[in-house]
Amino acid sequence: MNSINLKINGEDCPVDVKTHWSLAYVIREKIGLTGTKTGCEMGTCGSCTILMDGKPVFSCLRMAVDAEGHEWTTIEGIEGDDELHPLQQTFIDDHGMQCGYCTPGMIIAAKALLEENPEPTESEVRKAIAGHLCRCGTYVRIVKSIMNAAEIARS
Repeated sequence: MNSINLKINGEDCPVDVKTHWSLAYVIREKIGLTGTKTGCEMGTCGSCTILMDGKPVFSCLRMAVDAEGHEWTTIEGIEGDDELHPLQQTFIDDHGMQCGYCTPGMIIAAKALLEENPEPTESEVRKAIAGHLCRCGTYVRIVKSIMNAAEIARS
């Protein structure tokens, strides 16, 4: 076992890890932040997406032993002051989810997009979520949710 300290959602999280454990596994199973989902565990579905220093990454492809020294943000870390992030609220309001499995990864990818580009086009939104698989096929509502969140964030 290796003792590491991860900075997740602004908090220090000391944890003992084995060298072969993915960051997604450690976040879910050892730290208890279950919003980060694991789907394919090969970096092709996007459900494990979290932010590394503000940029979206697939946490299933990151080894936990290599994760120190970065700021990690999960879906649990984007709301503020007991209020949902505009993306979380628009996904609810605009029915941007059905089963909800892909939702945390989609929201995290969208958050990174909106931080970089607060006025994205529909095409830019679609490109930002291109690496994310929604098995329910709610892409039209997902895009609408992201576009509406961008509008709310700008106002």
